[in-house]
Amino acid sequence: MRLHRTVSARSTSARSTSARSTSARSTFARSLIALGAAIGVSVGGMGVGGVGMASAQPAPASPPGSNDFSCRPSAAHPRPVVLVHGTWSDRAGTWKTLSPALADAGYCVFAVSYGQHQPGSTDNLLNMFGGNSIERSAHDLAAFVDRVRMRTGARQVDIVGHSQGAVVTRQYLRFAGGTDAKAPWRNIVHTVVSLAGTNHGTTFNRNQAIGAIGQMLGIPVITLAATAVGPSYVEQMVGSPVLMRLNAGGDTRPGVRYVVVGTRDDNVVTPAATTFLRAGPGATVDNVWVQTGCPSARVNHMEVTTDPRAVGLVLRGLDPANATAIPLPCR
Repeated sequence: MRLHRTVSARSTSARSTSARSTSARSTFARSLIALGAAIGVSVGGMGVGGVGMASAQPAPASPPGSNDFSCRPSAAHPRPVVLVHGTWSDRAGTWKTLSPALADAGYCVFAVSYGQHQPGSTDNLLNMFGGNSIERSAHDLAAFVDRVRMRTGARQVDIVGHSQGAVVTRQYLRFAGGTDAKAPWRNIVHTVVSLAGTNHGTTFNRNQAIGAIGQMLGIPVITLAATAVGPSYVEQMVGSPVLMRLNAGGDTRPGVRYVVVGTRDDNVVTPAATTFLRAGPGATVDNVWVQTGCPSARVNHMEVTTDPRAVGLVLRGLDPANATAIPLPCR
């Protein structure tokens, strides 16, 4: 009996130790998921999805060729194209090349500006573009798309999203009215082009782990980050609750066509292949590297919005019937 009690006590102790270990791992995992931003912001290069730390003042000028609300879609290009920038970037800098290229090709082009500080909020006090929560930004995008459709008379739109812009677009499709899974013919969005989207999260080139260490040392990382630059940076980290909810049950929505462009030189979406999507029921996905067919291409996270080959891939993605007539320069 004494032996039995000793074994039982040891077993209980082992279970207790295991439980504590599991709890510690869970705590550490939660830190890695979302609490690494503030230190990551200070250590890792700025411009998570954009052109540097673009502190937002009034809404920036529209990129060339965009936001002409008198534009009427043509028979050749019946759907307006909505451009959605990334984190801490703005529409003018992000789309300075792609917007006029689309307009020259005959599209009605519209570029949204989103994610700035909301009056009365304690988040995003630096008033960064793309800083607000992904959920809030998706509703901002929904309102912009509604305006585009009302002014142009178009039933559907196509959307090109860069970095966080791809995630905001997918959030809009799933949770803010962009699609109707039960009646896909009612979808507002026809085609999504994701450019280096943070679709399954990113480690931000080790910033997530660095921030997690700070959190474990008692630094209120998530609070500092959200207060300073907004919650969207944290929400794009691998395993964040926002991304887990968005991707639960599949990456895509019925009736939507997805073109996902990644670059092997991505210095923000890490690992780079996590940008790609998997097609679910009723959807199609075309995942492509910028370097496919051009191994010498050197294109980083932000350059994917301006590189001639990437621009060609976007044009092909929006007009697959004429894709072979659209050049893909290799340099």
